[in-house]
Amino acid sequence: MVKMAEPKIKEKRWDKALEEPIVKNWKTSKKYSYNINSKKQMFSIDTPPPYVNTPIHIGQTTTYIIMDMFARYNRMKGHEVLFPMGLDRNGLPIEMAAEKKFNVQLKDISREKATEYCKTLLQESSLASIDTFYRCGVCFNSWELGDNVGDVYYTDSPEYRRLTQDTFIDLYNKGVIYEDDRVNNYCPGCQTTLANAEVDYENVTSTFNDIIFKSKETNEDLIIGTTRPELIATCAMIIYNPKDKRYKHLEDKTAITPIFEKEIPIKAHPSTDINKGTGLVMMCSYGDLTDIRFFREMKLKPVIAIDQNGKMNEHAGLLKGLTVKEARKKIIELLKRQKLLVNQTQITHNTPVCERSRDEIEFISMKEFYLKQVNIKTDMKKLAKKLNFYDDSSRNIMLDWIESITIDWPISRNRYYATEVPVWHCKKCNEIIIPPKGKYYQPWKDKSPITKCPKCSSTEIEGDKRVFDTWFDSSNSPLYILRYGFDDTFFKNHKPCTVRPQGKEIIRTWLYYTVLKAYLLTGELIFNDAWINYHIVDDKGHKMSKSKGNVIDPKEVLDKSGAEPLRLWASIEGNLERQDFRCNFERIEGAGKTLTKLYNVARFISMFEQPKGEVELLELDNWIINEINNLITFCDERYAKYDNHNPGVKLKHFLWETFASHYLELAKRRAYNQENKFSKKQQNGAIYALHYCMQNLLKLFAPIIPIITYKLYNDLYNADVHFENFPIVTKEIKAKITTDDIIAVNSFIWKHKKDKELSLKDQITNLTLPQKYEIIKTDLEAMHNLENTTYQANKFKAS
Repeated sequence: MVKMAEPKIKEKRWDKALEEPIVKNWKTSKKYSYNINSKKQMFSIDTPPPYVNTPIHIGQTTTYIIMDMFARYNRMKGHEVLFPMGLDRNGLPIEMAAEKKFNVQLKDISREKATEYCKTLLQESSLASIDTFYRCGVCFNSWELGDNVGDVYYTDSPEYRRLTQDTFIDLYNKGVIYEDDRVNNYCPGCQTTLANAEVDYENVTSTFNDIIFKSKETNEDLIIGTTRPELIATCAMIIYNPKDKRYKHLEDKTAITPIFEKEIPIKAHPSTDINKGTGLVMMCSYGDLTDIRFFREMKLKPVIAIDQNGKMNEHAGLLKGLTVKEARKKIIELLKRQKLLVNQTQITHNTPVCERSRDEIEFISMKEFYLKQVNIKTDMKKLAKKLNFYDDSSRNIMLDWIESITIDWPISRNRYYATEVPVWHCKKCNEIIIPPKGKYYQPWKDKSPITKCPKCSSTEIEGDKRVFDTWFDSSNSPLYILRYGFDDTFFKNHKPCTVRPQGKEIIRTWLYYTVLKAYLLTGELIFNDAWINYHIVDDKGHKMSKSKGNVIDPKEVLDKSGAEPLRLWASIEGNLERQDFRCNFERIEGAGKTLTKLYNVARFISMFEQPKGEVELLELDNWIINEINNLITFCDERYAKYDNHNPGVKLKHFLWETFASHYLELAKRRAYNQENKFSKKQQNGAIYALHYCMQNLLKLFAPIIPIITYKLYNDLYNADVHFENFPIVTKEIKAKITTDDIIAVNSFIWKHKKDKELSLKDQITNLTLPQKYEIIKTDLEAMHNLENTTYQANKFKAS
């Protein structure tokens, strides 16, 4: 008989209040700091920097929790983990938030004042943005560089912006960046050029207007339908299908536009649909992408009637100064008044809109810098096929996007708070002046470091006022965390970045642009792996939005339940093979029951010191050790493939349905050995197996639920589980009995007692059990209080 010890784990139950001191200690002790001098193989995570001006939502929180699981697993596997946290502090979202907060329009104030407003906003919101992540037990780290100190880097820091400008200078000097004046997607709301990747499409209700044009030669009415009557002033040609017999007599004739009375040619062209409208189409500059392609094909000179403020310019004549919608309304009124509007039909058509402001896109000619991409589509497809995608189905999103690319990437923008384009211009000959690398430049207010034009020797030089597209900044992230441009040896030794975790919706932007830019700079693929996460939706599968009232605030979850239920839920629900990740409070709270079970089992085991004498493992011990060994192999294989879901599911099942419900109940009497029915070696065998399973179970659970496993492992084994080696199976144990066998016999006996209206402690006599259970008879009979049990081949029988 052994004297029972007090549990090493003093607190009687797990409580979320136990989380805070542990997490605070992690943050202040810097125990997860990155060791830049480490000789270990590096595992690097290129984290997606969230915008700091918006509250952290449940989707971001879940994604960072899962990334933390990647980091913790790989740290236990012996890697030096680089897991930096970036905060995106550039671009339109920051400007729009500043305009809203300070009730100003940045375009109406000085550049200095606009920048000041943005910085004030950022100072108030940046640190609050990451508090949620820390509360969730997410432990970032980083090397230190200039203003980017500790675990967090800012994309508007001088160091980060310097890197962006250095990459531009390199790519410009390589000849893959050029400046051109061409038609671009333009958002009137954001008042800037947009790349195709920043354009969404929505079904918009509009009016199809049948308008009367005149044929100059025949004086007949030509009925032409359009949704863009405000662009009649820019019409350059009327076309019809060559097979349309109705209009063959109009070939090479002239049409006169209504209101503006401009003469334009009539031509046959195969792009026209005979069955759409009247079969006649006006081609203007520019109503849609079809117009753009047509003007290029026919080499027509465009007349742009919309300015950079989204208003009609001098080319629109009497519509000048009106917004597009105002101009459309006015021209329709004029057409009605002059009886030139024959019919109007309400229609819904697929319309390009800005992904941020949701304003309808216009097409305006502007001078911008472009990064070549059309010419390397084949190379980009090869890179997309080489990159390891988790889940592999996400690869097609990138391949489809590459296939759709038809124009080079416009990388400059006419905005304010972003990395400045490091360019000056000679006023005399328009030469583009590129400065040397290694410094952060602000050409809109700094003098050129090159004081004389290299082409004409003029000293009249002015700075460029444009900034970069946010994606041109964001696509630096793996280069930045690998110290590209700052420490060539470090970059050479640690490239490529191990994994890029991100959402499906930004594959065509962040992932594509990052791979593109790094390839143009280094000639290599910048990542080994891309982990593409799922969409977080409500319990009914609906997208979360404030207007629907179904948004879950992670701070509310943390205040109510703590971090660990949220983390366990994220693991168990996070199946990459599913499209959506369903979220509600009940599911998260439900995960807390498993934490309670783990805590209670660990506290029970903490009453037994690890055995120091001889150990005799019985067949029951071999069975449970074999089960946990199988779990070790399984979890190692799945964690290595960024799968936290299947390990979480199996670990939970093992804890509840195998370890606690069966082995612990069968073995605890041997562990107590209060009646001395077992030898000391056999008692030690049970205690050894309990600790072996618990020690490894805590290690396997550690990436998923790091706070409770840290506490339990520290209390039980006086060590930090997160700096232990991930378990490996050193000796294969072949069990002579299976889990199904154990479940079957226990279920049979429990049912028999229930049928007899006996308690679980009551004695049962004269049972007949299959022969295979004789090897665990001592534990089995002790657990169920069996007497006179016989064991016969494949036979369950109650007296």
